[in-house]
Amino acid sequence: MKISDLLKPDALVADLKATDKNALLEELTAALVRVEKGLDRSLVVDVLKERERLGSTGIGDGVAIPHGKLKNIDHLMLSFGRSLEGIDFDAMDGRPAHLFFLLIAPEDSVGIHLKTLARISKLLKTPQARERLMQATDAGDIYRIIVAEEANL
Repeated sequence: MKISDLLKPDALVADLKATDKNALLEELTAALVRVEKGLDRSLVVDVLKERERLGSTGIGDGVAIPHGKLKNIDHLMLSFGRSLEGIDFDAMDGRPAHLFFLLIAPEDSVGIHLKTLARISKLLKTPQARERLMQATDAGDIYRIIVAEEANL
């Protein structure tokens, strides 16, 4: 499953307004709801907060991948956001996160959910990819960079 197939351009936020973890989860969920009509925003946020209570999804190097599973959905859902200021996300390296992929998966998915998390991690593994995303001028530019970086995986 390609990230660019899951991520709709309207679910990208080039300049997040959030300044803390909970506000970030709300803002990226709002972006997801824009493209996934009928999705229960408060339920998604609750699932994400519960997952964060188990352990931070801040993986370090300025990246976080908040994720969770929902009943009654039949496909993976993805949004992306960039914080120019950075948000404390309790990352393993103690540094703020700037690049966020939010992933929601069907409750019964295991393999595809984990493969997508791994693919996102791989996409953002190189400093060059992260730097290109940080330097992007707008959401359209971010989307084009994600597509180009994914082609190199």
